[in-house]
Amino acid sequence: MTANNAPSSQPQQRKNSSLIFSTLKMAGATFSSRILGLVREQVMAATFGASGITDAFTVAYRIPNMLRDLFAEGAFSSAFVPVFTKVRHLGEEQARTLLWSMAIILFSMTALIGGGVIAFAPEIVELMTDSEFTADPERFLLTVQMVRIMAPFLALISLAALFMGALNTLKMFFVPALAPALFNVVMIASMVGLPPILEARGAHPALSLALGVLLGGIFQMLLQIPLLLRKKFGPTGEWSFKNEWTGKVLNRLGIGTVGIAATQINVLVTTILATGTQLGAVSWLTYAFRLFQFPVGILSVSIAGSNLVHFSEALKKGENEEARGILSTSYQLSWFLIVPAFALMMALNEEAVHLVFQRGAFNKTDTMNSALALRQYLWGLPFYGLYKIFAPSFFALDKPKVPVFISMGCIAVNLIFCTLLVPTYGYAVLALGTSLSMMLNCLMQGFFLSRHLNLDLLFFFPLRLFKVLVAGGACYGLVEYLGQKYYLFDAGLFSRGTIFFGICAVGALLYAFILAIFGEAKLLKKLFKKK
Repeated sequence: MTANNAPSSQPQQRKNSSLIFSTLKMAGATFSSRILGLVREQVMAATFGASGITDAFTVAYRIPNMLRDLFAEGAFSSAFVPVFTKVRHLGEEQARTLLWSMAIILFSMTALIGGGVIAFAPEIVELMTDSEFTADPERFLLTVQMVRIMAPFLALISLAALFMGALNTLKMFFVPALAPALFNVVMIASMVGLPPILEARGAHPALSLALGVLLGGIFQMLLQIPLLLRKKFGPTGEWSFKNEWTGKVLNRLGIGTVGIAATQINVLVTTILATGTQLGAVSWLTYAFRLFQFPVGILSVSIAGSNLVHFSEALKKGENEEARGILSTSYQLSWFLIVPAFALMMALNEEAVHLVFQRGAFNKTDTMNSALALRQYLWGLPFYGLYKIFAPSFFALDKPKVPVFISMGCIAVNLIFCTLLVPTYGYAVLALGTSLSMMLNCLMQGFFLSRHLNLDLLFFFPLRLFKVLVAGGACYGLVEYLGQKYYLFDAGLFSRGTIFFGICAVGALLYAFILAIFGEAKLLKKLFKKK
């Protein structure tokens, strides 16, 4: 049997269905979070625009975000889930011990780092920005204050990610995926309610952004503890900080640190390059990336989280053929869901920025510049989806060094590309460089996965992929035409929203219709029917 197709046995079909449905549960919960995330960005754009204030918050928030890549969504999650999956098969008590031992270790590490961030905040801000940014003393001081307020967020969000990984392994996907939605609710409430209180006390109203991040992290972490208690995985019994399993997680984390460090050097350099182009560039890139992350967060992260759990479980049981089938399902599902999102966003990039952000202090120039950055980010959208699947799979295969060294090489290429071209072509090159780097990363990871799992070309280029690309191309063409003809930039918000989502619905229906004609009606039904 070739690796490009999932095994046809009933057990494998049930596993693939379980993967699809757990993915959809996560996607449904994440959708609400991303909608609230867009509302959060709308409130921030309307209140502060794309100004020096939002640049200050963006730079300050990037510091805990960079560290979060290591201790939360990045290397730690990939290192922990496969090991936790294996330990669970040895006994629930051992798994519980591993979870809370790692929680204490993780909290201690991140709290120590957070303390260092608070102590050296001015030096860190200077390192992450260019001389033009630090030349404005008010903006510099505001950034430093925000960094110090948000420093504890690292420990909170790292524990939240640890708990979410454990709950996903316990086959709880929906409620943990709702935790970021709570974070966004708290952020919105903070931006709306705290500025008058801060101003009355002589503090800058923009500090409400930093306080919202801190409070959101607290609630996001606390939400998941009752679920662990319900599954009898509470902090009771013995803890063990020196054993085979904690050592294995930490060893993998150490390997991942190398790759994450290279990634953060990339973020640092691109941030410096962006702050050196023009005022507002950091914010334009950030707003564009928020829209870009909408499909990534809803679809790619959901598929990847579900894939890691099921793929790791199959490997630990020695069911290699089933593991290949699960990976194949995830790979094809990623293309199936991401391509229409790419087509819709590429065709309506300016309209999307205009609809979501242009109000209050966010003007037409901000819309045009953010849309330019969004177009460059979108070229990497399908590959971001694949990266979220491929990279954690190497950790499940006990080959964590492979994606790390691939990422380091791609980051080096991206840095050279951006450093050479940004002075001539401006900030949008940073978005394009990110996309090209991700394309190269996925190509290289796919090559090494094919060697480790004995995957043939039909795994990467199944007939379904060509059907999806044809349907996506037709969707793009129709939506591009309808957007130019019917979207009204001067209409009211309700009218613009109705037209925008109506055009998207027509494009999505065309995409589904073409796929149904191509014989993919069965998969479409699976996506819209309950288990």
